[in-house]
Amino acid sequence: MNHLRFQSCLFCRGIMNRVMSELDEKDLERTATVFSPHPDDETLGCGGTIIKKKRAGAEVKIFFMTDGQKSHSHLISKNKLKCIRVSEALAASRMLGLEENDVAFLEYEDGELSRNQDSAIRKVVEILLLQQPDEVFIPCKRETRNSDHLATNRIVASALQIYKRKATVYEYPIWFWYHQPWVSVPMDTPKDILSALKQSIVSGLSLLKDFRCSVYVGDVLQLKRAILAQYESQMTRLVPDSRWQTLGDISNGEFLECFFQEHEIFHQYILHR
Repeated sequence: MNHLRFQSCLFCRGIMNRVMSELDEKDLERTATVFSPHPDDETLGCGGTIIKKKRAGAEVKIFFMTDGQKSHSHLISKNKLKCIRVSEALAASRMLGLEENDVAFLEYEDGELSRNQDSAIRKVVEILLLQQPDEVFIPCKRETRNSDHLATNRIVASALQIYKRKATVYEYPIWFWYHQPWVSVPMDTPKDILSALKQSIVSGLSLLKDFRCSVYVGDVLQLKRAILAQYESQMTRLVPDSRWQTLGDISNGEFLECFFQEHEIFHQYILHR
């Protein structure tokens, strides 16, 4: 980690420590429904929180929006990869503390969720009416780097407007971390340096404005790592080919390490008070 990025990370984490409030035990006991764009996002974004909620006795359900079949479809058949990712998701969910009937797959094709918004909204409304959760977890609205993440946010937000019952929403970041200062970007020219500084400031302001809720997960990080390891297709190369990218390959591991900070952070708001 270069000195500039290190100092920027310290600055942003300092902001986090000052402005964020932690959920208390009563919040952890509340029922929750988690919407995950792909199998592994639930563990990356809020896996530690799910563990803590289950330990507190909360009822938690996970709904996977897409099948993840395209993540490595250039090296393995889509159908085989789909089966692998379903199996991985079920294994991870068991380690999170859920039963198999606490997990469901909406099975929209990976990368095509935005083209199926109307259908997905109807399904999510049905889920909300059936589950009537106290809390709803979705990817944050800044997930513009991945269309399925952004679509999941918009679909669930639309469904909640139709649902019209009180719920506390927790938006969890995934691709929010994929910029300075959390991961390295090329800084070969003064323009690059200026851009990196700007991104660091934007990141800090986003933390201050949006992400003001956190859950301490430092005591379950080892388990979170073990759960994420269940996603072998994302954490290892299932075929010996360098084109099989893993989460650890992104920014030389810096991106992955963002998910093992001692606090998971959320943009929290209440709908239909």
